[in-house]
Amino acid sequence: MPLELAAGPARLVLDPDDGGRLTSLRLDDHELLHAVSPQATMHGSYVMAPYAGRVRAGRFTHAGHEVRLPLTLPPHGAHGLVLDAAWTVHRHTESTASLACAIGAPWPFGGTVEQQVDLSPQALRQTVTVQADRTAFPASIGWHPWFVRTPTAGASVRLHLDVGAMLVRDEDYVTTLHRREPTPGPWDDCFAEVRWPVVLEWPGLARLEVYADTDYVVVFDQRDDAVCVEPQTHPPDALNTGAALVRPGHPVRATTTWRWTLA
Repeated sequence: MPLELAAGPARLVLDPDDGGRLTSLRLDDHELLHAVSPQATMHGSYVMAPYAGRVRAGRFTHAGHEVRLPLTLPPHGAHGLVLDAAWTVHRHTESTASLACAIGAPWPFGGTVEQQVDLSPQALRQTVTVQADRTAFPASIGWHPWFVRTPTAGASVRLHLDVGAMLVRDEDYVTTLHRREPTPGPWDDCFAEVRWPVVLEWPGLARLEVYADTDYVVVFDQRDDAVCVEPQTHPPDALNTGAALVRPGHPVRATTTWRWTLA
């Protein structure tokens, strides 16, 4: 059953049975999340863990063992293993929620993803923690929000992005670690040296500032109806190029905060 959180002008709906995703964020009567798609990867705002973004050919090697992942974006794996899983609610108040999800097959290492959501009249704070329960494994964390491009009232969104570098995609459309000067959009790209916040502005309606304690952000603005601003602890394909190592008693954690002002 979806959880409803409220604080001041903000109303948030979170669905534990649908990947623990945010399915609605309304400021007054204005919906800011795109939530109309039969595909799990294409709506709302969901946690990406234990990997964020594409994984080349859906495979990586850890401790001498090759792991094969679902080809969520063929021919590559993408966006983790908890976005369509059922999450367990540990605590729910009028403006907060705590949830957790075990990382299941085909992930061979076990582990848990925890999500803390805190809503206030001016902001939404989300913290994700990846825990190892029996063995170490590589991991990265991200969020994948689909923001509406044009709300029911107001003009189309304007995106303000201040970054130092763009990571180069190769012929397989996978992000590499090579850096270049940022180019003008439209984008489906990962950026480094992010100077937070990334700002989404709907003229005449609202201004939303996205902050994170991560080093990277992926921006996707190639759809007519939605745009994505995705904080990530590591760039896509980090399971192959260098992710964090999660060990029992030594989790990996990241936080993103969305702050808003209404026009």
